[in-house]
Amino acid sequence: MDPIADMLVRIKNAQLVNAEQVLVPFSRAKFQIANILRTAGYVASVERHTRKGRTGEHEYLELGLSYRDGRGAIDGMKLVSRPSRHLYVKAREIKPVRSGHGLAVISTPGGIMNSREARKQNLGGEILFEVW
Repeated sequence: MDPIADMLVRIKNAQLVNAEQVLVPFSRAKFQIANILRTAGYVASVERHTRKGRTGEHEYLELGLSYRDGRGAIDGMKLVSRPSRHLYVKAREIKPVRSGHGLAVISTPGGIMNSREARKQNLGGEILFEVW
């Protein structure tokens, strides 16, 4: 049960059916990842909401999906680190994704950031996933 992988699959499936938005359970890590995807143009909007349920209040993220020429802005994604296998890189080992047309999301000591920002700040860490 990987919550980040679940979030990515929800986004991918929602784009396949041309949905306007997708709801994802809230966590701080997912919120940071969603904002990175919004900044890169893969997601149109990120909003945090609270909903009352039978067992109390539940927080969730509402992600507005982005489309280009009728196709989803995300052509593909690859989960690199999994709960059973974590892949760590040093700052100088961070390589461009799809010849610079994509980005990797990395968990660094300075927080979760995209690969370009991590390389600029000379920070390595765990590569979570790649998106293009």
